[in-house]
Amino acid sequence: MAVAFVFPGQGSQIVGMGKALAEAYPASRAVFEEVDEALGETLSDVIWNGPEDRLTLTANAQPALMAVSIAALRALEAEGISLKDNANFVAGHSLGEYSALAAAGSLSVADAARLLRTRGNAMQQAVAVGVGAMAALLGLDFEAASEVAEEAAQGEVCEAANDNAPGQVVVSGHRSAVERALEIAKAKGAKRAVLLPVSAPFHCALMTPAAAVMAEALAAATVNAPAIPLISNVLAAPISDPQEIRQRLVEQVTGTVRWRESVEYLAGPAGVTAFVEIGAGKVLAGLVKRIAKEAATVSVGTPEDIAGARALLGL
Repeated sequence: MAVAFVFPGQGSQIVGMGKALAEAYPASRAVFEEVDEALGETLSDVIWNGPEDRLTLTANAQPALMAVSIAALRALEAEGISLKDNANFVAGHSLGEYSALAAAGSLSVADAARLLRTRGNAMQQAVAVGVGAMAALLGLDFEAASEVAEEAAQGEVCEAANDNAPGQVVVSGHRSAVERALEIAKAKGAKRAVLLPVSAPFHCALMTPAAAVMAEALAAATVNAPAIPLISNVLAAPISDPQEIRQRLVEQVTGTVRWRESVEYLAGPAGVTAFVEIGAGKVLAGLVKRIAKEAATVSVGTPEDIAGARALLGL
């Protein structure tokens, strides 16, 4: 059985996430301590106690979600379920790609935390508040949603940012262009078209200043070859070369998150039949079920979830 370990992205955060893991497993607690030390502040306090508006700030949510993912992985390892022995691929949704790389030993946890803090700040600062927006277009396939974005742009930026699952595409760009996309999408038969509560227009050309910041930060970071291949967001294909990992992480800032195609690759040519979502929430397990209906899924974000992972993996 081929298995993919997958790591969630922004939007999965919730106050209190990872606390039970830290209380149950010393190795999980050590992850939060390492992240706090790397950032020079007690992010763990914000993760576990809030307030929610501080946790949802992009610069906090990104390293926080990575910390919870690695804490969940350490809990699995403490129970004898290691990535090297049980996974054939790793993949992550947007910031989750950094969690996947930390899980596979390509990035240290401390470096992943610092890079994600830099990434969060850079993405937030790339566009003035209120200038950009993102919207979910439900019920249109990727091609149709891309056409909607193109038609809505009218000289501004409006691009398909996230291809999450069949009939679930997110567009990103200038607020006025994204608002036009809502109306065009509805006219083209979208079931729903709604603005998303995000602080910046991620994964579009407006993020170009942030990509430049990340190019510099990644050039200075130590990137090792991962223990198992990473399915790149921007390629929807496996990569292992450290220099290519750097390059694709830079491209990812402005590029489309090709999650649907990534899962199709894993469930198709790669032969993956089981997906283990590691970290906060169950968003990715839900998306996988929509993309690869035959695949088995389990989400591991609490100590109670580990038994389900053991059962899925036949351990």
